[in-house]
Amino acid sequence: MHDFCGVRRATARAISKRRPGPSHARARALGGAPSAARALLLGLAVGLVGCGGVTTFEGGRAFTIAGDAPRPPAPPPPEPKKRVVVTEKKIEINEKIQFDHDKATIKQESHSLLNEIVDTIKKHPHIKKIAIEGHASSEGSEAHNLQLSDRRAKAVMQYLVGHGISAGMLTAKGFGASKPIADNGTEDGREKNRRVEFNIVEQDLAKAAN
Repeated sequence: MHDFCGVRRATARAISKRRPGPSHARARALGGAPSAARALLLGLAVGLVGCGGVTTFEGGRAFTIAGDAPRPPAPPPPEPKKRVVVTEKKIEINEKIQFDHDKATIKQESHSLLNEIVDTIKKHPHIKKIAIEGHASSEGSEAHNLQLSDRRAKAVMQYLVGHGISAGMLTAKGFGASKPIADNGTEDGREKNRRVEFNIVEQDLAKAAN
């Protein structure tokens, strides 16, 4: 590659050094170099683009051949994590349903999540029955936790029925602190244990396969 570029530069210098003859004089009188020489110089200039650096023809101005290769496109942003996912035996929610403190009143901020659960159930006709389970942390008495978790599960069921889900395909029951999924000895663990779950207890396997 370097030898090739050197030959092109030497040729360009030789052309630029050539003494003007009658044809050059006539061409200058007409306002330009002879067409054949002009074409040859243009071809050499284009060829020297691949050699990079600064290119100078004698009697002319130097020009720099520069440029960076285009950068690869940025990777697409990751898809947001879905809040509601249907698995083989559950409708899993990746966000908690929020209730008022020590009550079964669903907070307004969780309505969009419940609406998404409703839409998910409607889009999966193979799901025939769902058991809604309420769970609590170990704080408070066992009787209180059992009652509170049961009322919260039934509040969720009422919301789903009020938004178009058949009451015949739903059951709701509270289990208190009897089924922990995390350590009740830490606040983070207790927060995880306060939850509502949706277990698929009956489904049409033929429709599920499709």
